[in-house]
Amino acid sequence: LARRHPDGGVPTDPDELIRFYAFRDFPHFLDVYRLVALLVRTPDDIVALIAGLARDAAASNVRYAEVTVTALAHLYVGMPADETAAALTTGRELAAREFGVTLNWIFDIPGPTAGWAEQTTDFALNQRPAGTVALGLAGPEAEAPRSLFREHFERARAAGLHSVVHAGETTGPDEVWAAIRDLGAERIGHGIGAVSDPKLLDHLRDNDIPLEVCPTSNLCTRAVPDIDAHPLPVLLRHGVPVTLSTDDPGMFGTNLNREYELVAEAFGLGATDLVDLARTGIRAAYCDETTRMELLTSVDEVGRRHGVN
Repeated sequence: LARRHPDGGVPTDPDELIRFYAFRDFPHFLDVYRLVALLVRTPDDIVALIAGLARDAAASNVRYAEVTVTALAHLYVGMPADETAAALTTGRELAAREFGVTLNWIFDIPGPTAGWAEQTTDFALNQRPAGTVALGLAGPEAEAPRSLFREHFERARAAGLHSVVHAGETTGPDEVWAAIRDLGAERIGHGIGAVSDPKLLDHLRDNDIPLEVCPTSNLCTRAVPDIDAHPLPVLLRHGVPVTLSTDDPGMFGTNLNREYELVAEAFGLGATDLVDLARTGIRAAYCDETTRMELLTSVDEVGRRHGVN
């Protein structure tokens, strides 16, 4: 995409790209993310991006993925909403046909502007391309408290969409509480800031609200200083449901296999622990029950080969 759009400011040389993706902090990551997102300018770009995503997912034996889509970025560069939705549908069909990967969509509100939230919600509800499962919320938490988006999530939930909210990535437990109480969050993106509030950990555990934990992302954006400081072991010991995710795998130089390897190496997790993480992700997914059972059966078969009952 950078070669297609050389005016976008994203390097094409591999070594330059590595330096481009060396993030100083979370705000710098957001600046780079915006430049990359703005490379997607046409329906063909969307399809190419989805094809690459599905190819890379299949290489990690991913069969099903819920993908965050910032539809506003496509609308911002002038792509009509109906063409954006049609390209997502074309790409989704290609992913299933050529790579055996089922993709569903989470349309995320990317930041603090009320108009962005309105446009994103309208797109998700009015276009609602095949595979639409949730309304999401990302962007800088400090500048956009989660409670500001109550109205938009009420609309989405009333229309049958799930609520998936980034919270506690670079802030503490207050924003995680706000995501749950004000936005009806059923899953929390990242959520690692919850670790300092035992009552919140109890609430997440007792109400089966999963955290989508992305260790490499947290390291790259400096949300945690090093892997030894990552709160994943504390979350697991407390019984909080945790899924492993990649966040932005190309920008962070990771994939889902690597995330499993990382937590196994860093925290001494064994085969049973890794199977439990995979099963939690499947149980937390917004897929149909046939797909869920197929995925659980597949994971159980792998587990048995490694002595997990």
